[in-house]
Amino acid sequence: MYQQMIFVNLPVSDVDRSKKFFTELGYTLNEQFTTDDCACVVISDTIVAMLLAKERYQEFTDKPVADATTTSEVLICLNSPAREKVDELVDRAISLGGTASGKTQDMGFMYGRAFDDPDGHTWEVMWMDPAAVQG
Repeated sequence: MYQQMIFVNLPVSDVDRSKKFFTELGYTLNEQFTTDDCACVVISDTIVAMLLAKERYQEFTDKPVADATTTSEVLICLNSPAREKVDELVDRAISLGGTASGKTQDMGFMYGRAFDDPDGHTWEVMWMDPAAVQG
């Protein structure tokens, strides 16, 4: 079966800072597509974040580039294999220069928190009890 991939393209003000932030969170860079003005961050086998210097990002759109520190442009949500892993990833992101975002969502069968990366992009991390998903 064909596995479709998603490439999330985000403008960043400092590519080197973004590389450091995401690799210290535990993600890897695909060096083949990482340059001075772009970081190709591998989130999973099917999810890649392309962190582009604002000038490079602007080459792909005629629209104004949003400032994610003052405007919500997108909410990115990643699933987590376990409830405690949600806290581990979000706490680590905050310790690396990210900021807590929104309120903790605890519905028992589902648990989520979020952080903003150094450029203000919001990353939600969510765990859902597999038994709840199966009904």
